[in-house]
Amino acid sequence: TATQKTVDGPSAKDWRGGRAVNGNIIPSSTGAAKAVGKVIPALNGKLTGLAFRVPTNNVSVVDLVVRLEKSASYDEIKLAVKEASESSGLKGIIDYTDESVVSTDFIGNPASSIFDASGGIMLNPNFVK
Repeated sequence: TATQKTVDGPSAKDWRGGRAVNGNIIPSSTGAAKAVGKVIPALNGKLTGLAFRVPTNNVSVVDLVVRLEKSASYDEIKLAVKEASESSGLKGIIDYTDESVVSTDFIGNPASSIFDASGGIMLNPNFVK
């Protein structure tokens, strides 16, 4: 974010916003959940979120936790996302990887979202992270 300080200093918005970005992970607010609700009205008001500002070159991460209405295994979820990423409607919007990647591996990827198959956790048949 362009407003994050490179050295500690005052911030009109909040105390953490005045802290230096280099060497810090800075919790912050985000409008991403609200934006998703505008794009996908069925999700409006059902999402919340926060951001962590970290000293990386580019890209960001979403740690999505979902309560499923219908039970599913993690393999079923991965297959559904992989198939969606290859479908004509979502190809180029959602990408899928099962490789051991880090943030710089995503620089230049044109997809809006990349599902990291190795990054998920099945907490129970109706709760997945």
